[in-house]
Amino acid sequence: MALLEAGARRALLQRARAAIAHAIGAQPARVIPVAGPIPNPQSLIPGDLRAGAFVTLRIKGELRGCIGYPEPDLPLVEVVERCAVSAAISDPRFPPLRAAEWCEVDLELSVLGSIEPVEDIQAVVVGRHGLIVESGRHRGLLLPQVAVEWKWEAAEFAAQTCVKAGLPKDAWQKGAKLFKFEAEVFSEFH
Repeated sequence: MALLEAGARRALLQRARAAIAHAIGAQPARVIPVAGPIPNPQSLIPGDLRAGAFVTLRIKGELRGCIGYPEPDLPLVEVVERCAVSAAISDPRFPPLRAAEWCEVDLELSVLGSIEPVEDIQAVVVGRHGLIVESGRHRGLLLPQVAVEWKWEAAEFAAQTCVKAGLPKDAWQKGAKLFKFEAEVFSEFH
């Protein structure tokens, strides 16, 4: 999936970094290497581009926050800025990011493609697809890179997505709705 040009990726990373810095009272601290001035993402991304996105924060390779908005109903730049701030200060798994930690944070963005129902687990390609499971008020989402990191096959990936949703591991086989999506994943150094 190639949705964004390199300049748009850099601009989105800069906007995410600036939004977090403003929210925690820090300086952006890291400049993403580019030739020339950083373009405004709105000039690189069509104004009507609406996409879901997740922002992942890591310190020394360890997860420090990850928040996303999967629905494609808001402008991408707005989604990235909102999710970046939420990942920094509102991820319930971590205390709010402190300004003292800020210079150690690496950002990764995952821009989501269309969300499609999974009719057959064989259609899920590990490393290419992320998964969403829904059943009643339960909903869980895992990004494509999670299955690769944990070396899961497609069925285990579906089971772990159920666990994330607070459902039994086999809920995807017993009536829970399973969806797949592709994501364009990029970070400050890759």
